[in-house]
Amino acid sequence: MSDPNKAAIAAEKEALNLKLPPIVRPPEDIGVDTPTQSKLLSYRRSKEEQKTINQLVIKGAKRNLDRTLDKRTPSSPQPDYPSTMTSEIKKKGFDYIYLKQCVESSPIVPIQQEWLDHMLMLIPESLKEGKEREELVQSLISEVSSDFEKSMKRYLVRSVLVIPSVKRFEDEGGPLPESPVGLDYSKPWHSNYLQARNQILANLHIVHPTMKMLLDLGYTTFANTILIDLTGIRSKGPIDCESMKNDLSIQARKAEEKIMNTWYPKVISLFTKKEALEGIKPETLDAFYNCVSTLISNQLKDLLKRTVEEFVKLFDAEDQRGLPIFKMELTFDDDKMEFYPTFQDLEDVVLSLVERIAEALQNVQTVPSWLSGTSTTVNIDTELPEHVLQWALNTLKVAVHRNLEGARKHYETYVEKYNWLLDGTAVEQIESFQVEDHTFDEYTEFIGKFLNLASEIMLLPQWVHFPMVRLDCEDLKTGLTKKAKAFANTLLNYIASKHRKENECICSEFETIKEHALKVPETTEEMMDLISYVEKARTVGIHELASRIKESRRRMSYLLDIFLFSPEDLALNSAVLMWPSKINPIFDENDELIENAKHKKENELIAKREKLILEIEKESRRMEEFAEFAELERMQQYVTDVRQLQKRIQESEEAVQFINKEEELFKWELTKYPELDKLKVNIEPYQKFFNLVLKWQRTEKRWMDGGFLDLNGESMEADVDEFSREIFKTLKFFQTKQKKELQERRKAAKRGSLGEEEKLEEQPKENPTITMCTTVMEQIKVFKV
Repeated sequence: MSDPNKAAIAAEKEALNLKLPPIVRPPEDIGVDTPTQSKLLSYRRSKEEQKTINQLVIKGAKRNLDRTLDKRTPSSPQPDYPSTMTSEIKKKGFDYIYLKQCVESSPIVPIQQEWLDHMLMLIPESLKEGKEREELVQSLISEVSSDFEKSMKRYLVRSVLVIPSVKRFEDEGGPLPESPVGLDYSKPWHSNYLQARNQILANLHIVHPTMKMLLDLGYTTFANTILIDLTGIRSKGPIDCESMKNDLSIQARKAEEKIMNTWYPKVISLFTKKEALEGIKPETLDAFYNCVSTLISNQLKDLLKRTVEEFVKLFDAEDQRGLPIFKMELTFDDDKMEFYPTFQDLEDVVLSLVERIAEALQNVQTVPSWLSGTSTTVNIDTELPEHVLQWALNTLKVAVHRNLEGARKHYETYVEKYNWLLDGTAVEQIESFQVEDHTFDEYTEFIGKFLNLASEIMLLPQWVHFPMVRLDCEDLKTGLTKKAKAFANTLLNYIASKHRKENECICSEFETIKEHALKVPETTEEMMDLISYVEKARTVGIHELASRIKESRRRMSYLLDIFLFSPEDLALNSAVLMWPSKINPIFDENDELIENAKHKKENELIAKREKLILEIEKESRRMEEFAEFAELERMQQYVTDVRQLQKRIQESEEAVQFINKEEELFKWELTKYPELDKLKVNIEPYQKFFNLVLKWQRTEKRWMDGGFLDLNGESMEADVDEFSREIFKTLKFFQTKQKKELQERRKAAKRGSLGEEEKLEEQPKENPTITMCTTVMEQIKVFKV
């Protein structure tokens, strides 16, 4: 083997054995750097490493190219060029293609696994779960690695070779990425690292020894504990949701008090020591305490978060070992089937426990606030993130709804079978049944339907168990049973009421017969009606009542088995059965009573006839006194006297009607009273005259004494004319009547002695009534003028 070949082989081995310089790591005791500083250091470190790798790769590629050119022979394959190319272009093209193949065949450092890991960290975990997603991630890794290798080969070709000015050999891969502008790589990496470390030591308070002690204290206190004890909740058996809420709330409060009485004083004691602020400059003291507050906040938030997560875990559908069992009842209230507590109440209690946990440890003072001792306190932010609360609330809502589904379905079976008792259907059936005309036997069959339903409901189980609920159905069973029995009792009360009414009717009819038969008739008409009534009762009424008593006895035998009669009803039933034996002595007593009443009424009728004749004579004498009334000032009294006489005449007319009716009943001859008719005719003119004069007097007084502005001349004139006409008519009536009476007297006197005629001529021709008419006429004329 020649020396050039040996040199080439040695160069190749050297290229293959290239090693990267060791990466200097920062000391472990420096602490955790911030994200911004980590990003800056990583970026600088990666750029320096990439620059070194590229330089080494380019050197190796050049050595490989030189070695390949030395080996090339004339018999090497030539590229296929178009015939139109010149020999010089063909030679350049052959050289470029051959050299490009040599450069591309040189070894390329693959993409670093750390870079791939950083890329994968940017992908959410939810997108990497599952077998198909894992295959997709591997495919993406292969694609990125392939693209990286191709990009590196293009970079080597463009860095080592000069592309000939031939259109066919242009690089169509696009421009290579340029280095960031403005970054200074003139300083060594180690000096940059030292500068960054100094900045971290100056500003990063988390690496302070006191912070480590605070972190250890929080880890020791909170690592293996939560605010409430959730173990054994299911083993306690069914519990009230409110009791669980109260128990867990008390536990949370006690745990909070314990933390504030044990952990918090230890935290304060850390910062009361002299070495607590060692190395902290005054200008960075606020930042140091902010770091303390942030660390405490993170620890307390983590405690609250873990407590919430453990509480939510109780309701995990896949693990029900810790699921609490709540007491629930199906209640019956106001004709409604309901859950107690309701689903919403139970859900609110469960969700309120999450809110109660979130409310814990919200009043923890910051260290500087406590150390300052001022009245104004500043608390550490320990509020749980909103997304954590929403996740817990949404998860619990779904879990509660899922675990209550069985209870809901059981409730729906009750609704499906027995809701017709509550929604008005049963009431409508009963009402329509009562409206229709049904027999007693049909009622008993309908009642049996409700009684059988009540027995069926009572045989249902009292408790029904579900994963999260023990459902007590006793109250609902009792309510539905009572409801069914209530409907049965409604029908029983209805037929018992009808039975009672029928018995009362029977007894009432017997009582009516007894009352009518033993009643002393007050009038003759009553006596005649009583005779007819008792005769009909003896023949028809008693036979009908006996048939009705027989049917009542049959109803009574059914109701005594299933219906509780009151003492009054029992007494009524007994009375119905006893009446047939009590009625016959009553009829015998009635016969004797009728005979005595008949004799008495005849004597009373004769006395009433005589009394009426005397009353008519008194009214006639009173009527004659009206002709002597002559004082206008007493007109109100005259009107009253006329009305009283009219009332007495009316009473006399009613007495005549009664006497004639009695005479008809006794079949006597009817008596007549012509004087009474004459009185009715004669009193009418006086009644009309006296009322007219009284009305005139009142009207005149109202006009003369009332307000002048209230007067209406036209209506007054019309009223005065009306009064004048009526008085004039009355005057003419009484003058005519006087003439007729005088003529009749003269005729009667002529038939008598001459002395009586002379006496009539000597009597005054004017009577007081005519005088009053004339006086009122004059008053009206004077007023009119």
